[in-house]
Amino acid sequence: MLADLRDALRQLRKAPGFALTAILTLALGIGATTAIFTLVHQVMLKSLPVVKPEELWRIGDKIRCCNWGGYVQGSDGDFSLFSWEMYEYFRAHTPEFTDLAALQAGNAPLGVRRAGSQASADTRNGQYVSGNFFRTLGINPWIGRMMTDADDQQGAPLVAVMSYRIWKDKYGGDPSVVGAGYQINGHPFTVIGVGPPGFYGARLGGSSMPDFWLPLTSELIIDGPTARLKRPDGSYLDLLGRVRPGVSPTQLEAKLRVELHDWLASHVPDMQPGEKQLWQQDTLHLTPGAAGVSAMRDQYQDGLKLLLVAAGCVLLVACGNLANLMLARGLKDRAQTSIRMALGASRHRLVRKALVESVLLAVTGGVLGIAVAYAGTRLILYLAFEAGHADNYVPVSASPSWPALLFALGISLLTGILFGVAPAWTTSHADPVEALRGANRAVSGRGSWAQKSLVIGQAAMSIVLLSAAALLGKSLRNLEHQDFGFATEGRYLVSINPTLGNDKPEQMEQKFREIDDRLRQIPGVRMVAPVLYAPMSGDSWNNGVRIAGRPEPPAKENTGAGWARVMPGFFETIGAKMVMGRPIAEEDTATTRTVAVVNEAFARRFFKNENPLGKHFGPDKIQYASKYEIVGVVKDIRYSPWDYKEPIGPMYWISEAQSPHWDDPVYETGEIWSHYLYNIVIWAPGNPPGIEEKVRKALASVDPDLVLYGTDSYDKVFRGDFQQQEMIATLTTLFGGLGLVLSAIGLYGVMAYMVEQRTGEIGVRMALGADRGRVLRMVLRGAFSQVAIGLVIGIPAAIGAGKLMTQQLFSVRPWDPVMLASATLALGLAALVASALPAWRAAGVEPMVALRNEG
Repeated sequence: MLADLRDALRQLRKAPGFALTAILTLALGIGATTAIFTLVHQVMLKSLPVVKPEELWRIGDKIRCCNWGGYVQGSDGDFSLFSWEMYEYFRAHTPEFTDLAALQAGNAPLGVRRAGSQASADTRNGQYVSGNFFRTLGINPWIGRMMTDADDQQGAPLVAVMSYRIWKDKYGGDPSVVGAGYQINGHPFTVIGVGPPGFYGARLGGSSMPDFWLPLTSELIIDGPTARLKRPDGSYLDLLGRVRPGVSPTQLEAKLRVELHDWLASHVPDMQPGEKQLWQQDTLHLTPGAAGVSAMRDQYQDGLKLLLVAAGCVLLVACGNLANLMLARGLKDRAQTSIRMALGASRHRLVRKALVESVLLAVTGGVLGIAVAYAGTRLILYLAFEAGHADNYVPVSASPSWPALLFALGISLLTGILFGVAPAWTTSHADPVEALRGANRAVSGRGSWAQKSLVIGQAAMSIVLLSAAALLGKSLRNLEHQDFGFATEGRYLVSINPTLGNDKPEQMEQKFREIDDRLRQIPGVRMVAPVLYAPMSGDSWNNGVRIAGRPEPPAKENTGAGWARVMPGFFETIGAKMVMGRPIAEEDTATTRTVAVVNEAFARRFFKNENPLGKHFGPDKIQYASKYEIVGVVKDIRYSPWDYKEPIGPMYWISEAQSPHWDDPVYETGEIWSHYLYNIVIWAPGNPPGIEEKVRKALASVDPDLVLYGTDSYDKVFRGDFQQQEMIATLTTLFGGLGLVLSAIGLYGVMAYMVEQRTGEIGVRMALGADRGRVLRMVLRGAFSQVAIGLVIGIPAAIGAGKLMTQQLFSVRPWDPVMLASATLALGLAALVASALPAWRAAGVEPMVALRNEG
């Protein structure tokens, strides 16, 4: 074997062009596949960096964010989020868990600054967790101590645990951070410890990873009357527990379901009429918790699977090139092989020699592919998470892990063996008599058809990749240029957090009027509109709807609607069209009737053929059915970026100036929260320069402590909303282009080899009167016959692939003829370029020279 390895190295040094082409081709194919596998491993397969993650189990099987009100979850009653009271009930009644921890499903926006500092607060991400959170995961502090149950008690001193990343990046690893006082949302906290390196919590998401962990009970201090902790029907916690050895997960799941029903039964008097009919159907599932709550996996798994298949296609095309190169080289050296056999070399020895050379090339390509994989993974991370959000931290590394390195090694060995066997077997069947013939005789039909079959397969793969890239590219364009129901040209989205200040809800309207006036003074700004959350901003507030004069709807009837609170001028600012009635206006004040504007979908669902103007409705309860009077209907506006394939749902808007009275403290809490408006839409035609800095100064002049996250054009907002789709389309296009180039290289290699082997035949044809044009056509016909067969195979495969990608497509047919035609044209042009040089060389053959060499 060592002798074969030394011989293979010597042979490759003698043919550097061949070796370099094979290694680079494989490096690209293996690198692309390994890059995607690196992300698949970290996002979909990797466990939490905690002690014995296999012992962790999660109560719940769905990813829900971030709050769920009521005693029924979803249309199937499947509980995955839980209230604090329900968590405490499970913890007290389920000894099968050695520890059961709770963590906030969403993100707690924090304003943080050192105690005594007069500097502006830094905006950080927080997460409320139970006192036993770190103990449950087996996490020890890097410095200081972790949180305990004693810290998670009402009245306990306020404490926080800082992430290692923030400690290093923001505070330079200063150990004096531990024990120091900090103002968090205006309240005094003490940082008691720093988490270990690499620990990011138990929830992996694509954004808003926690910088600080706070006790659950501290929410009562930070959020005051709006805190969710004491609301039994306010579900906002994910539950993760460590199960005792020997406990059956199936039996534990059954017990938890009984506990869920026991707890719900104790709250039947608090339920709404519809919930009383449905609560007995509620259920839950116990799922493996080694990966924690992987929101990122739920979000990206379909796209990553698609990209892994696309990268696999590129690898197959690259492997086809390796097989073709090895076959062509073996056939070219068949005279030498024949001599070896005539001298007694066994066929087994010749096959082994060829396989060693193939595996050596593949492993070398794999090593180089690791560097390609690192660069590719960095590109993917940039496209998926960092483009337009440079400060967005995601705990996914571009560095290949051991599983990724082993994957690269395994795929390299597999490639070398699988795609080296056929060429090795073919070339080892040379007849010793061939040694007595010249080296330039025409190649046997076996080798020729093997090479052509590989090119046909590469062409088929390429058309699948190109068609997929074209479909995804068109889908992305359709997404970005759909009718959103509002104008985006010259519009900017300002993101703020007014809750981090000390303003009361009743002060917010006046503050937003001051903000409105100050922003209008910026040169180029035409209109300004504060809003609870703006279209496509990524937020969503929803509740059920009850219509005045109608009975309680059936329990399973969909009465949900989104809603937002706005200042006057909102619809005019975003360019939304009123189709009936009027918008929210200055006349809608705290002393006038409470009014609402609804969209067309709201009018269709709840009033069908009736005129909705003057009708009354309210949220969730029949007793509130007369809270709002409809004064206008606006054209449907696309508000949510994540359900873009679904029809626009019902939605209504109410005035910031108006505050109805609620006798239910839950609704009163929602009323308080909703007066803190998180977005401001600015209409500034002509895109005036420096608007972000001007907005920052204007807001600071109104309130120096008002937290501003950013000012983005709506073009940038859309890029963020459709970042995953853009990443998939970009990478698929890259893979399609790479596959096309590799296929063209393969076709060029086969045609160049064919011309070289048929030089004598071409010379004879030309000596007998064939002109150069006929020879040129002969070579091109041979090339395009292979491509045509590849198209016959590839086009049905491309249509099938399009059907499998339906979930990734928006307003595009999987068999779109224009996209298939574009892919076919691209492949045809590549084939023409690849075969033109060999054809030109064939047409330039001198008959006498060819016949002399043949003889």
